Amino acid sequence: MSNSDLQLIRYQNGELWIDGVAVSTIAATHGTPCFIYAWRQIEQNWQAYDSAFGSQPHLVCYAVKANSNLTILKQLAALGSGFDIVSGGELIRVLQAGGDPTRIVFSGVGKQADEMRAALEAGIRMFNVESVPELELLNLVAGTTGRKAPIALRINPDVDAGTHPYISTGLRENKFGIPIAQAAKVCERLHELPHIELQGLACHIGSQLTELTPFTEAVRQIAGLADELSGAGHAINQLDLGGGLGIRYDHETPPSRAAYVAALCTAAGPGRTILIEPGRSLVGEAGLLVTRVNYLKEGEGRHFAIVDAAMTELMRPALYNAWQRIEPIAQRPDLTTTTYDVVGPVCETGDFLGKGRALAIRPGDILAIRDTGAYGFTMSSNYNSRPRVPEILVRDHQAMLIRRRETVSELMAAELELAGESD
Repeated sequence: MSNSDLQLIRYQNGELWIDGVAVSTIAATHGTPCFIYAWRQIEQNWQAYDSAFGSQPHLVCYAVKANSNLTILKQLAALGSGFDIVSGGELIRVLQAGGDPTRIVFSGVGKQADEMRAALEAGIRMFNVESVPELELLNLVAGTTGRKAPIALRINPDVDAGTHPYISTGLRENKFGIPIAQAAKVCERLHELPHIELQGLACHIGSQLTELTPFTEAVRQIAGLADELSGAGHAINQLDLGGGLGIRYDHETPPSRAAYVAALCTAAGPGRTILIEPGRSLVGEAGLLVTRVNYLKEGEGRHFAIVDAAMTELMRPALYNAWQRIEPIAQRPDLTTTTYDVVGPVCETGDFLGKGRALAIRPGDILAIRDTGAYGFTMSSNYNSRPRVPEILVRDHQAMLIRRRETVSELMAAELELAGESD
């Protein structure tokens, strides 16, 4: 499904609406910049994944790093969602939101002992272990708690995801996972680790993939390895096949969620529970970043629309040179269309939100940056001492504040004066 299928974010009489609420009304109430999310889009995206599995044993684990707002996590938990976490902080968030610990998978290459302990004590479903040193530390920590740590080995299948190198995770030069050729040898080490219980294998080859072939190639390798290890006496009951399905930012044509799930199930074969970890494809297209035009500036052969949002709110363009649609929330056919670089006020040349955009705008107009529900707020920062912006959730045709705007005083609250230097 996409926004166009559900028509949750669309123009009505020249004005942009999000699930029955005018974006202009939200901006007037909460100010700009701000993030706005359509809950119904997220819900239907999750249900599309879940229903596509049919009778296949499975668990859809939302990748919390995409958007970790507590209200969104709480709503997903109520749907029965699992959660893929990559830090102790995300564990606390999911538990605070009422997430079922037995539906939590802990991924990531740098888990620390205190994070492992907290996850063990919470009773999570599984750790996706990415190296032998991590395996050894987890065994030690589990021993101190009197528990066995349930694990899947995250395998690096050396598959080219064909995506941006910063979000490719399944090649041999990437930091993630255990090389597939070493998996059997690592499994032999488990005999020396009494507090580890192997339950499955995991893989995740990257993000924003728009073709099925890399997925199926990786899954066939993982399934083949699972059969090999099972034949050697290791119980491989679960396959965590990661996430990474892309969305349409521009002209991409990603497969449907149903086609993606069908391809995974076919490649994995029968007999094991399948876990997936969608993030961007659950929340990405449900979000808007709303920003006001402060100035229109004419440079040497280039026009700039200087807005009040910046790389501090949306890092993806500066980090990946990512393209995201930018459009005025009120269409103005009376204005001349001009090509602008849409830039923010942060003191970096890399502070741009979009380049070469044809827009009919004037100072004071409000723009919507589309498909910002994923990796918008969670990657935001306080660079230049900029407070983080509000988040608003539209549900049942009502706009509800789910995170208020920070203040500069809050940014400074944790900073300490040197002894004897206070007034």
